[in-house]
Amino acid sequence: MIERTFIQKNFNRMELEDYLTKKLDRAGFSHLEIIKTPLVTRIVLHVAKPGFAIGKGGSTIKTLTEVIAQKYKIDNPQIEIQEVKQPNLNAKILAERMASMIQREFSWRSIAYKLVKDVVDAGAQGVELVVKGKLSGKGGRKKKVRIAYGYMKKLGDQTKMVDYAKAASYPKAGAIGIRLRIIHPDVIFPDKVDIKKIIAAKKGAAIEAKEHINPKDITIEITDLKEKETPAAEEKTEAKAEVKTEAKKEIKAEKKTEAKAEKKAEAKTEAKVEAKKE
Repeated sequence: MIERTFIQKNFNRMELEDYLTKKLDRAGFSHLEIIKTPLVTRIVLHVAKPGFAIGKGGSTIKTLTEVIAQKYKIDNPQIEIQEVKQPNLNAKILAERMASMIQREFSWRSIAYKLVKDVVDAGAQGVELVVKGKLSGKGGRKKKVRIAYGYMKKLGDQTKMVDYAKAASYPKAGAIGIRLRIIHPDVIFPDKVDIKKIIAAKKGAAIEAKEHINPKDITIEITDLKEKETPAAEEKTEAKAEVKTEAKKEIKAEKKTEAKAEKKAEAKTEAKVEAKKE
């Protein structure tokens, strides 16, 4: 069935993303794009630190291309590296970074508050970080801590406009889960749009456009139109004069031919009369 092929492709993509997140942990892997062309399959990797993704002399890219071609059955893979412009506003990079630091026995509390501060300083409209698991250490119960700032959407179709990521860390004390939501600075939600302001701005722009119109420019445009129209009128008058002159010439020629014919007829009649007298 065709459905199975699509499911298998998506499953392979998920496995490839999991492999790249583990392999490019130091580079700060965000997401990938697969673009198929007639000759090669372009795989664009978006990372925070391109140097770690490329490796010494391109060694990391070579190993990645070999693994992707053999294990994930992608024909002629060509890997491209693109740098993420604002890594402090990318939920996937920040969640994975926090998970790796917790696994290296850093204090989760200091990491969490620093992460939220970095996101707010980057200009985010809102951020929410939820840390859950064995936070109190060995022998303690699991806890849930929520750190939030600004505006956040959690329900409805507008949640698609929120950058969401989750990660898991496994220190010696026990597993810790991380959920991070970020609203980027350029996101505008439909419920935040003021229609009255938009209409007023459009009316103001229309009024300004009317005020900036110069009457001299209008007269210049009219004169230009007149100048453009005059040659056409002159051509029409010339064409009419030519038609009249041709008609006059034709009438004169007809009159001449008629006069010649009358003279010939008179000469013939006179010749006949003289011949009879003789």
